[in-house]
Amino acid sequence: MEKYVYKGKDKEELLKTALTELGCTEEDIFCKTSEEKGGLFSGKKTVLEIVKVSDIADLGKQILENILKGFNLEGQIEKKVRGAQIYYTVHSNNNGILIGKNGRILDSIQKYLKQCINAQIGLRVNIILDIENYKEKQNYFLERDVKKIARQVTLTKVDVKLDPMNSFQRRIVHNALQKFEYIETISEGEEPNRCVVIKYKEKDNK
Repeated sequence: MEKYVYKGKDKEELLKTALTELGCTEEDIFCKTSEEKGGLFSGKKTVLEIVKVSDIADLGKQILENILKGFNLEGQIEKKVRGAQIYYTVHSNNNGILIGKNGRILDSIQKYLKQCINAQIGLRVNIILDIENYKEKQNYFLERDVKKIARQVTLTKVDVKLDPMNSFQRRIVHNALQKFEYIETISEGEEPNRCVVIKYKEKDNK
């Protein structure tokens, strides 16, 4: 995978030049900016390192293919790019092995995938991995359950503390309950035991 490096004084001009030469838009790339010390008679230079999102997506797919081989599985890997996020969905002949109990193997594979890509390109990339739409289904059930709890909290005015969740799951809860008039959500605790509390709040009549 190729990394494109541009050096100059002005970041905006460097970016403009890079996008023109690469035939890309800002949504098509990941970039990292740093400074390079100048010599005795020259000032500091701005260094712009650029990697195409499509190249990163292809790299991730190759890593996942190797993981499938490691599990001695056959499967198909779909990749999609949406903004700054890269999504992968794997369909294999034994999805249960890849998902694991409560999705733990799936989470480990996603973490490993991120680490591999970050190590190779030196940039943090937002990657989401799913196995046979497992996460999509789990997220649906999570939203359904927390909305039911929020309705109970509205009626009883008794706060409810949910089980520990990862940051992605907590974000789903916060987003799902944003429109509940008498509900607010807060995260508390330390990882890996950080959780969401669904709290009753009085209506603001101001």
